[in-house]
Amino acid sequence: MSSATETSGDAAVRGRLSRQRVLDAAVALADREGLDSLTMRRLAAELGVEAMSLYHHVANKDAILDGLVEVVTGEILEAVGQADAPDPHDDWRTAMRTRILAARTVMLRHPWAPRVIETRTSISPALMGYYDGVLGIMRAGGFSWDLAHQAMHALGSRALGFTQELFQPDDAGAGEAETMTMLAQMAELFPNLVGMLAEVAHDDPEPGLGWCDDQREFEFGLDLLLDGLEHRRAAS
Repeated sequence: MSSATETSGDAAVRGRLSRQRVLDAAVALADREGLDSLTMRRLAAELGVEAMSLYHHVANKDAILDGLVEVVTGEILEAVGQADAPDPHDDWRTAMRTRILAARTVMLRHPWAPRVIETRTSISPALMGYYDGVLGIMRAGGFSWDLAHQAMHALGSRALGFTQELFQPDDAGAGEAETMTMLAQMAELFPNLVGMLAEVAHDDPEPGLGWCDDQREFEFGLDLLLDGLEHRRAAS
């Protein structure tokens, strides 16, 4: 009787599964325990089903990762839609800045997302829609197709709110004392790098996507690009 009840219960749980529910659980697991924790077996346990039950909704781990990009892109589009941005015909630069920083709020909420996006071999329709909006802002601002194309390359992943860090040492979580010891050991070989790092090394309370990638640094790079693009646009 007990066995029959458990089988019935398992069947009921499987019956309530959907692709969206599986993806929502995958996002929650990655947020809580990191991307490496996301396996079919672990995800099935989160949902209270056998791993085989997942295959009715997602073909494999790659399908889950593709789905994660869909979920994150959906959140980005929602954030962009809620952002208070000016008409790009009037101020394309502020409209673009607002869009990108809205996307970044989502990336900071899901710090594993850049890693997943960079490993995908195709662009989903939702992500194409986001980039189409980026191009739309530039076209409304007076960019030629050629300059808009070059701008897309210049912005790269920054258009989605993240950048690949120049330095990502294994001991990125080291405390101030450990960091200063490391810099002292490197000083003779790399005097210029150490001089810069010693000057800017600090404890940053704000969340980031990598070492020395706090909001101030991200916005500095973004503003530098947008200022340069505005200069090129005005001169063309």
